Amino acid sequence: MASSSSVILPVGVGYAVVVGIGFFFAGLMLEIPWLQNRYTSFSTQGSEEFNTASRSVKPGLIASGVVSAATWAATLLQSSTVTYQFGVAGAFWYAASATAQISLFAVLACKVKQNAPRCHTYLEIIYARYGKGTHLVFIFFALLNNVFVASQLLLGGSAVVNALTGMNVYAAIFLIPLGVCVYVVLGGLRATFLCDFSHTAILMIVMFYFIFSVYTTNPLIGSPSEMYRLLQAAALKRPVAGNRDGSYLTLDSHGAMVFGMIILHAGMATVCLDQAYWQRAIASRPTTAVRAYLLGGLAWFAIPFTFSTALGLAAVALADNPSFPTYPNPLSGVQITQGLASPFAVSALLGKSGAVALLIVLFMAVTSCASAELIAVSSILTFDVYKTYLVPNATSEQLIVVSHWMICVFGIAMAVFACIWNAIGIDLGWLFLVMGLTLGGAVFPAVFTVTWRGQSKEGAIMGALGGLAVGIAAWLGTAQALYGEITIASTGMQYSTLAGNVGALVTGLVITLVVSWIKPQDGFEWEVTRAINSCAMAQQGEKDAEEEEEEERQLAIDLKKAFSLACVGGGAIILVLAFIIPVSMICWRYIFSERFFTGWIVVSFVWAFLSTGVSTVWPVVEAWPFFKQLARAVVGDLRKV
Repeated sequence: MASSSSVILPVGVGYAVVVGIGFFFAGLMLEIPWLQNRYTSFSTQGSEEFNTASRSVKPGLIASGVVSAATWAATLLQSSTVTYQFGVAGAFWYAASATAQISLFAVLACKVKQNAPRCHTYLEIIYARYGKGTHLVFIFFALLNNVFVASQLLLGGSAVVNALTGMNVYAAIFLIPLGVCVYVVLGGLRATFLCDFSHTAILMIVMFYFIFSVYTTNPLIGSPSEMYRLLQAAALKRPVAGNRDGSYLTLDSHGAMVFGMIILHAGMATVCLDQAYWQRAIASRPTTAVRAYLLGGLAWFAIPFTFSTALGLAAVALADNPSFPTYPNPLSGVQITQGLASPFAVSALLGKSGAVALLIVLFMAVTSCASAELIAVSSILTFDVYKTYLVPNATSEQLIVVSHWMICVFGIAMAVFACIWNAIGIDLGWLFLVMGLTLGGAVFPAVFTVTWRGQSKEGAIMGALGGLAVGIAAWLGTAQALYGEITIASTGMQYSTLAGNVGALVTGLVITLVVSWIKPQDGFEWEVTRAINSCAMAQQGEKDAEEEEEEERQLAIDLKKAFSLACVGGGAIILVLAFIIPVSMICWRYIFSERFFTGWIVVSFVWAFLSTGVSTVWPVVEAWPFFKQLARAVVGDLRKV
């Protein structure tokens, strides 16, 4: 429960944000589908449009959707927590490690367009290649991934609402997804993209409010120079174990590097096994998916990096200030794992106005990601369970009804799971570190399903399940060996979770390679997956067939170019962010000078502005001709009245 020192807002504010904003967007969803159905050729009454946005979304909106889907509660809370613990290294490692996975997914986005252009979910590809048994195994991993992600959203969001307003945690957990379920049911995937865009725009505005306050106007800090002085003073009083000279101003941080390795491995699972990411690739135009994911990943980097470099460091700098909620003590271990560093920093810096702004931006992050998870799970339950095993000949109308019901079912389920975690003492930080060790074994089998024709059914199943077994064994064994007990506390420690995450991912890779080499899938051709959901067409004239064949040939050429861009661009991003910059700084053992730190802050500001351009300006620019056309159509209708 919240301490009295941290509760600075009335409980009614918590309910107003959680319920009011959610239903505001639900009301907006009543209008957007109506406009879409009346003035465009895309009807939300069809299952293809509802679940895949007719595979026609432009790259700017896809990039904005990627930013939104990747901005969990952990993006704002956990990134600030590790920055509070390890200094600038925490912010950098969090952002760089997670951006690497999004960049890698650009390759998968291209491959799914090449090898399964008509699929609704990546699980349909697994079913087409390997059949029922493998399909069921990966449905389990996919849904487990969604449960972990959704639980983190609700645990992080409810903890902050409770800390700042005193609102009951369980009430927040159930009310947060309520409005989201309503607007996802009403609007489908395309409409959630539009809400994602608005959420991202609001997030950017509030983030600029925070960072400009911290580094330019706030009397408690107000400049990079004062932040630098306060961080030096904090290091003298509370040096960081494992950091060069105990400094908060260095990338030479053992703890941050270990955390980065956990994120790098765990994040592979949460990206590659999350239908929400595949859904955005499926919804994109074939030749623009790669560009959207690469730019979306770079744009997303700015959010945890800039946000936590401001508020995570502010929590360190202000810990000895009477305005800080936990003064004269630092954050407790429980408060750290709940992700309360940034809420407490905002409370100290900006009081009630800052707390309200943080509540709003956190709610935006939670709901935008939750909407992606809801429609992702709905697609899995609709197409991979209902249509595959229950009603193979389901009509579009039946699929729409089932999709709506499945959104509601998972909305309730995610709240129930979050309540269970909270009741047994598991919070955001524990789930964030642990989820990858349960999922990591399935990563490479899923990746190879769309990239390597030689992977066999046996390799995919044994890799996924073998990775799960080794991951859990390494996790629990390390907790027992290092800490002498197996408890929630010991299993949430860095070395326990690192062992589990690395063990699961590497084991899954090795097993699927070895087993597929011993018993390969002979004779497989990609035409099998390219035929997924292809309908028998009426007899065509020879000219029509020739035109279609030429279009497919040109698309294949474009996709080959896009694949090269994904490999080169994604590889370069990973190389620079995850290796060159941190390794050079670690080898140099450099502690930031005041001038270098100021430059570091300037870079974070510039990156934030560029991110805003990609995630909020670009979608508007590319859609501007449509907006003009829509405005003319609406005015024409009004004149007829």
